[in-house]
Amino acid sequence: MLLQKLFDMHIIWNFLFSGRYDHLSDMLTKVLDERPENAVDIIESISQDVKMAHFRKKLDTLQNENEMLPIYETAEKQKALFLQGNLEGVDQELEDEIAENSLPNVMESAFYFEQAGVGLGTDETYRIFLALKQLTDTHPIQRCRFWGKILGLEMNYIVAEVEFREGEDEEDVEDEDVTEERDDGDSDAEENDEDELPRTFYKTPQVIPKEENRTGANKYVYFVCNEPGGPWVKLPSVTPAQIVTARKIKKFFTGRLETPIVSYPPFPGNESNYLRAQIARISAGTHVSPLGFYQFGEEEGEEEEEVEGRRDSFEENPDFEGIQVIDLVESLSNWVHHVQHILSQGRCNWFNPIQKSEEEEEEEDEEKEEEKGEEPEYMEQEVGPPLLTPISEDIEIQNIPPWTTRLSSTLIPQYAIAVLRSNLWPGAYAFSNGKKFENFYIGWGHKYSPDNYTPPPPPPVYQEYPSGAEITEMDDPSVEEEQASRAAREAAVLPVAEMGESEEDEDEDDDSDQE
Repeated sequence: MLLQKLFDMHIIWNFLFSGRYDHLSDMLTKVLDERPENAVDIIESISQDVKMAHFRKKLDTLQNENEMLPIYETAEKQKALFLQGNLEGVDQELEDEIAENSLPNVMESAFYFEQAGVGLGTDETYRIFLALKQLTDTHPIQRCRFWGKILGLEMNYIVAEVEFREGEDEEDVEDEDVTEERDDGDSDAEENDEDELPRTFYKTPQVIPKEENRTGANKYVYFVCNEPGGPWVKLPSVTPAQIVTARKIKKFFTGRLETPIVSYPPFPGNESNYLRAQIARISAGTHVSPLGFYQFGEEEGEEEEEVEGRRDSFEENPDFEGIQVIDLVESLSNWVHHVQHILSQGRCNWFNPIQKSEEEEEEEDEEKEEEKGEEPEYMEQEVGPPLLTPISEDIEIQNIPPWTTRLSSTLIPQYAIAVLRSNLWPGAYAFSNGKKFENFYIGWGHKYSPDNYTPPPPPPVYQEYPSGAEITEMDDPSVEEEQASRAAREAAVLPVAEMGESEEDEDEDDDSDQE
């Protein structure tokens, strides 16, 4: 059949009489040696391979570099995850402590979430499990938890929530934006005392400081990587300004932490800061636990509670006996928030922006003595819902319930688990089998909005200087007004001149009388 195909194409005639008989012989030899099943269909490919073989040097030591496919490149990166860690020289007690506390059983949580229809698949979850083990082996971490996965346009973020051991907190390396208050008008007035320029009464608002480590929105530290086996990157601490601005914008993540955030209002930071702000917002709104699983510690004094107004720490309840799964599904009052609520100023613990140090208060007292009549400013303290508040008190959005509960299986309810889904943060889930629970997030990192996103309008323009005759632009006077003003000035000058002349005459008369 092969010869018939060649005769039909008149290839034999061309080969015999065009000096290509050797090429035909090599082709037939290759077919007889390899014996491909579809030799007729790939005859042209065989011809091309035979031609290329004549141009290759038999003694050439150089080899063609094969192209690395993405799947093989990913496999090379993840190969280190499957190598056994070197724990030689580590005490057995310390090794048991690390294995018990720092690394959770991610596969067990994935098993329950798979029943709820949520998860990343067994293979990817196991690679994330190994990546978390690599993270705990290289950092002094006391507790580690798989927070979730945030999707991006180019790459995704795998997020790990960790808590360092006591005294092992790593300092933030990023440069903090410190705004210095400068009174340019005062400096210009001091330099140019002769030019009395109007003094501005606008005061730069005081910068709300960020919360310390292990408190508020910075209670935990977060590490991210784009894929299992990649390097873990520690996210910076979040500031109140970043949380406040993140509530006003909506940006998709790209998967690159150095990407600038171009938005209005301007976001103070890059994508790593925006990612950290969204993680704080999602954690504060969606991390829940069964009622009674956590309790407030007895060590906290009543005085501190009265000063702060609410408690900010809790501990696991050793006497927790569990809640029936059907009760967790039927009543939202059996679920509570165990992450502090973020106030409108971007902090969990309220900061008084008008509270000042003793030196500043002394300076203000001196200024007030000079300028009396100004009343001291007062700002009412903002108070949010306390810790361990039932989620049944969460606010709805346009008659949309904030949470949805269901059983993982209605066919075998005695072995089902309670599944809780957030409607305000799509992608946030929680499960509980009565005694165990876990929170998980997978999504784009955006809060649900019933309306289309619209950028906020620009703020009103501040009145920088007081309005008065000295700086207010006046209309040019008319000719009649100028003439009337000139006549008035002349009328005012004539009596003065006449008075001066009369005084001179009196002086002359006095001189003559003395003579």
